[in-house]
Amino acid sequence: MNKFIYQRVTDFKPEDLAELLAQSTAEGFQHINRLINDYITGINRFHNEDEALFECRVQNRVIGICGLNRDPYSEEVIGRVRRLYVLKEFRRYGIGRRLSEEVINTAKSHYRKLVLKTDNPNASEFYKALGFKEVMEDEKVTHYLELRI
Repeated sequence: MNKFIYQRVTDFKPEDLAELLAQSTAEGFQHINRLINDYITGINRFHNEDEALFECRVQNRVIGICGLNRDPYSEEVIGRVRRLYVLKEFRRYGIGRRLSEEVINTAKSHYRKLVLKTDNPNASEFYKALGFKEVMEDEKVTHYLELRI
């Protein structure tokens, strides 16, 4: 297996995500499309001090991505995991876990809690394995992780 390179995205190029966009759309997901559109329109560029976007590359090919934003739905200072996606052929290599850990470690410097929303049962299990707890009956949050007590 080729060497995985994990890095914070500092020079976002939508064309770098073409493969992620095509595959995620084919799987019925819209979050990579939203990531690109939000970046292009300026709605979300992960540019604040308490935000970050991480990618995983193999030979200059983006094979996974995951972001951290301040939760726009909360009045509290809470982080939100955004837009995690890994290409199918690279799943089960720990890439999603590593990208998520980058987000969690960055969030620890800024937030006391991380939240996210998913309707995918596999993603739910993945996040629970990372230590997230399920939230019931909240339309904006399905999982949370306490970072500081």
